[in-house]
Amino acid sequence: MSSTNSTGRNWRPRGLREGSEPDARFTLANERTFLAWIRTAIGVIAAAVALETFGGDVVSPGVRTLVSCVLLVFAAVLVVSALLRWIGVEAAMRTDRPLPPPWTALVLAGMLASTAVVLAVAILV
Repeated sequence: MSSTNSTGRNWRPRGLREGSEPDARFTLANERTFLAWIRTAIGVIAAAVALETFGGDVVSPGVRTLVSCVLLVFAAVLVVSALLRWIGVEAAMRTDRPLPPPWTALVLAGMLASTAVVLAVAILV
């Protein structure tokens, strides 16, 4: 199976052109992890929409809109970092290098904790 399309240009990211094809089970596990991050981002988007739609009685409009927008930007960052992590893990498996650290999990934890604190303060005030 070739990694080039009909015009001869290579369609794979550079990190996926090197090394040997890893065991399909590991590639599929990496893909499932990527999809889990995507589902998490969809959940964050749903939380932002729900806050903006139903949070009117709990939080002031300015804070509500700000937190909703921060959540939406965070979801976009999460999607991009999930894609970069998927490529990094795949490249590491292909070249027998150690797996990259789980920066996506740190981003997720930090952003959600920060947003939760801001929202809690806004609700209390």
